[in-house]
Amino acid sequence: MSARLTDRVVQLMRAMSVEEKIGQLNMLTAGLVTTGPGDPANYLEALKAGRLGSLFNLFGRKQVRDVQRIAVEETRLGIPLIFGYDIIHGHRTIFPIPLGEAAAFDAALWERTARIAALEGAAEGLNLTFAPMLDVSRDPRWGRIAESAGEDSWLTSLFAKAKVKGFQGDDVKSPLSLAATAKHLAAYGAAMAGRDYAEVEISERALHEVYLPPFEASVKAGVAALMPAFTDMDSIPLTAHVAILRDIVRRQWGFEGVIISDYNAIAELIAHGIAADLTEAATLALKAGVDIDMMGHAYVQGLPKALQSGAVTMDLIDQAVGRVLMLKEQLGLFDDPYRDAAANFDHKARRVEYRDAALDAARRSIVLLTNRNNVLPIRQAPRRVAILGPLANAQAEMLGPWSGAGLIEDMVPFLPGLRAAWPQSEILHTAGVDIEGGDLDGIAAAVDMARRADLTILCLGEQRFMSGEAGSRGRPDLPGHQAELAKAVLDVGKPVIVLLSSGRPLAVTDLIERADAVLATWFLGSEAGHAVADVVTGLWNPSAKLPVSWPVDVGQIPVFYAHRPSGRPKLSDFRYESKYLDLPNEPLFPFGHGLSYTRFTYSGFSASPSELRPGNKVTLDVTVSNEGEVAGEETALFFMRDPVASVSRPVLELKGLAKLTLAPGQSQTVTVVLTTADMMFPGQDFASKLEAGEFLFFVGSSAREETLLKASVRLVR
Repeated sequence: MSARLTDRVVQLMRAMSVEEKIGQLNMLTAGLVTTGPGDPANYLEALKAGRLGSLFNLFGRKQVRDVQRIAVEETRLGIPLIFGYDIIHGHRTIFPIPLGEAAAFDAALWERTARIAALEGAAEGLNLTFAPMLDVSRDPRWGRIAESAGEDSWLTSLFAKAKVKGFQGDDVKSPLSLAATAKHLAAYGAAMAGRDYAEVEISERALHEVYLPPFEASVKAGVAALMPAFTDMDSIPLTAHVAILRDIVRRQWGFEGVIISDYNAIAELIAHGIAADLTEAATLALKAGVDIDMMGHAYVQGLPKALQSGAVTMDLIDQAVGRVLMLKEQLGLFDDPYRDAAANFDHKARRVEYRDAALDAARRSIVLLTNRNNVLPIRQAPRRVAILGPLANAQAEMLGPWSGAGLIEDMVPFLPGLRAAWPQSEILHTAGVDIEGGDLDGIAAAVDMARRADLTILCLGEQRFMSGEAGSRGRPDLPGHQAELAKAVLDVGKPVIVLLSSGRPLAVTDLIERADAVLATWFLGSEAGHAVADVVTGLWNPSAKLPVSWPVDVGQIPVFYAHRPSGRPKLSDFRYESKYLDLPNEPLFPFGHGLSYTRFTYSGFSASPSELRPGNKVTLDVTVSNEGEVAGEETALFFMRDPVASVSRPVLELKGLAKLTLAPGQSQTVTVVLTTADMMFPGQDFASKLEAGEFLFFVGSSAREETLLKASVRLVR
């Protein structure tokens, strides 16, 4: 977005007092929902006094209009407000959590669900969302991995572009669009030991190669706003990180939009130990380039004192104010503060259409982890089914950790979904145990039902708020007495299918190895029950793949596919190699793992031309065949390795994907075209570098290297 100020903004700034300018940098919560610490401020008082520029956690067409009317009609300058809200995976219609939706490996799907969320949010008065979250995460202890697209920077960059396009549409000025806020810049997903808000210790190389690219992709996609992370990096909190926010984001990337602090993050510079009071905190954040103070009260209280002392200049304040007013200009708020076209948009009339989209998204997010002896799908309804476990009929949990304005009563959990799929079957149901706490008294009844049933579906996992913000878990396994329930039911010896609901991969290896089939169902949203029923019965052939490696045990964490080889890679049983004595190096399931009800094979992989020069393209071709008995959708993953470079490179890097749907017996050749720009990497000075030599390319269904086909090219100068 352009930073050039329009005549209207210039004239407005000339008329503004210092207090009114600082007020435009102040964002408060209306308190409709709680998304951070502290009590809601008297936002109406602040608004009437000219000390408020943005409001969040208020939605509803009438509620928003009433407040906007005060801003436009009862303040001295009539400057409209920005209304923001956390729309992470749906507003009224709830879609799968981002980690689940990322499993679809489908940019069109990601864009479509963001567009629906934008339409619903805009219809209820909103014009900005604090999404997408673009934190690459390789540590399932961290609760906010649920909001991420997983462990891969390339995939998260693809996610970034799709979500920004979905939220902002073709024109962010449209009343039916929302300004997107890419968060949390950067490396929040690498919080120490997976503990939320903890310090971040990463290499500069990891910052440039892994954690920054998705944010740069969002900037190139035209994202309206960025949000720095709460955390510090190498002892500098991101909220005050000049080298990242000003030098990289503003100067190198050319970002001219608004930077919004996270909730209370400017005030928390005091807790970080780099500011003595709000005045120092406000000074540091403003100098770093943060334009809007979200619920820190630091700018309103601290900037007047900082200006008086000379710690900040009026020019610095004007720069921030200009960016905020330009966002309002670009949103069309000065001409259409009530966004009347959105007011006339009846999103409720599209409920069926949006629920169908939620069903499609949920089905595409379910990962079939195991399927021993092809127990799934269940094509003929069983005579008697035991649907057991605390997640079987957990309507509220289907909302996931960021539920927007979704209503519990609108969620379809697993039990009614399966009942609708098998209307003639006798359904036996009990929770058996609570998700956490409780006792073992209900296990006996669950075991009895499992004995009497032909099939047991065991619904286990987490509560929704065990993931998401402040949802870190040092032991991401089955909480409560669910493991005891699972063991007792599995000991019955009847077929058991496990539906595993969670916001992260769970370390439940024993359960996965014993059950006949396991489905990663994440938190699937509005249509969870119907989506699961479609997959279990075979109406939908599962196609999702893991966007994050699934650990054998918490002791492996972090475990991810794009690691470097080390000087002593694990190659054999030789003791003095990089390996554990008590665990495998490899995850239980690799990045990209996901089974189907059919069988795909890859053949004829080639990379051409065999010799490249800078600026050339390399064409990767592979034939994928469906050798099973049912139609299916496959996602082919294309990886690269630079085996000899001036800095050690990852063993695999995702560089492309191709989706195809094949009938039984059908084959199709798919092509991915890369350029030599895709073969570049940050050199020793972190400038992009392209080096001559051999490059290896791989293709397959997952990042398990021994299953991949390989081809090579040579780059010459």
